[in-house]
Amino acid sequence: MDTTIGGLSKERKTLILITCCLSLLISSMDATIVNVAIPTIQSDLGASLTRLQWIVDIYTLTLASLLMLSGAMADRFGRKRVFRIGLLTFAVGSLLCSIAPTIEFLIGARFLQAVGGSMLNPVAMSIITTVFTGRMERARAVGVWGAVVGISTAMGPLVGGLLIDSLGWQSVFWVNLPIVAVALMLTTIYVPESKSQRHRGMDWAGQGLAIAFMFTLVFGLIEHKPVIFVLTALALAGFLWHEGRHPTPFIDLRFFRSFPFASATIIAVCAFAALGAFLFDVSLYLQGVRHFSAVHTGLLYLPMALGMLIFSPISGRLVGRYGTRPSLVIAGTLMVMAAVGLTRMAPNTAVWQLVLMFAVFGIGFGMVNAPITTAAVSGMPLDRAGAASAVASTSRQVGVSIGVALCGALTGSGLWWTIAALALAIPMLGVAANTSWAYRTRDRVAPLLEQKVPANV
Repeated sequence: MDTTIGGLSKERKTLILITCCLSLLISSMDATIVNVAIPTIQSDLGASLTRLQWIVDIYTLTLASLLMLSGAMADRFGRKRVFRIGLLTFAVGSLLCSIAPTIEFLIGARFLQAVGGSMLNPVAMSIITTVFTGRMERARAVGVWGAVVGISTAMGPLVGGLLIDSLGWQSVFWVNLPIVAVALMLTTIYVPESKSQRHRGMDWAGQGLAIAFMFTLVFGLIEHKPVIFVLTALALAGFLWHEGRHPTPFIDLRFFRSFPFASATIIAVCAFAALGAFLFDVSLYLQGVRHFSAVHTGLLYLPMALGMLIFSPISGRLVGRYGTRPSLVIAGTLMVMAAVGLTRMAPNTAVWQLVLMFAVFGIGFGMVNAPITTAAVSGMPLDRAGAASAVASTSRQVGVSIGVALCGALTGSGLWWTIAALALAIPMLGVAANTSWAYRTRDRVAPLLEQKVPANV
């Protein structure tokens, strides 16, 4: 059972929401800003392609590894306390990134930044749900939260381009510092402390095996060492064996008996792998092959970002009215079309063609987020919906990591055909997950998950 906080004025609740959204702003904007900075970092620090991939993947992998743990720690030790620690850690990591003298130092600083980042979004969402207790006010708060994701994604490339061209790549990390300072001040003054009255036991072995699986998988892809996949397989086997027997597992494997949930997880990995590969490869192409400036690159990204911003809420309304299938079919179809079109991308491809393909990809990707979350929590008991949503969030980060890793293993049209194949899985699973058989698997899982879970109070 979670505590809720009542009796707060409307003004204070608004300030709390602003505080939580500031943390979302820096963590969401960070991904697109850093991608625009990748070519400049490469030339300045003399980085190899594999090291460039680790700049992105060390961040996303660490987020994926710690998101659920950070949420559990906040429930246990206090959400305000963990949120403040996250802000401070993110700020220190950002500062170290900005002064990195070598690529290895930068990768290490990105790891620290991600440790802090893992304490921001899930904890901020927990704060929002405890402060905004009414159904309508909570819905409005979550709507604002979702809008910030779209705005920060749209802002990231352009803001990053302007900063890089005027102040250098280090400035994409400086920009986090004043935002963190404001968020930290507002958190200290206005955010009340809250904890969960009932919390699940910690599954350290499951956490460790999940981290081993994710890191060995991405390491093998980036470093081109297939032998490492033996460790990946062993970690996965150990994880499945352990989680099936632990009383309070890191991830409840019974979730995956629901085909809509399992398909949402796979869709999240595929969609975000496509996005990760898209952002990484296109940044190198635009600045390395076409020799466009960072600002020009940011402007070319805008059609994609605006497509996400505009069509994400449209997709949410479609899901509310017609279910997840239409949005997933549209999303996958558009992403496939864009990826197939980009298989012909060459040094002399017309800019208008690039802009068109980027926009189509952005619209498609904008349609995919709402159905992923809805399918993940659909049919789950209310007290397990948060855990189900956290698995979907983790899957998104894993997908980005895999997508960036693929950029080293595959090049040219081969990469884009792979992205098209990943995108094709989205409508196929979207259709399969909306069959009567799939609904029956979902309905059978809910009673299993309603069984009491041992807790340490």
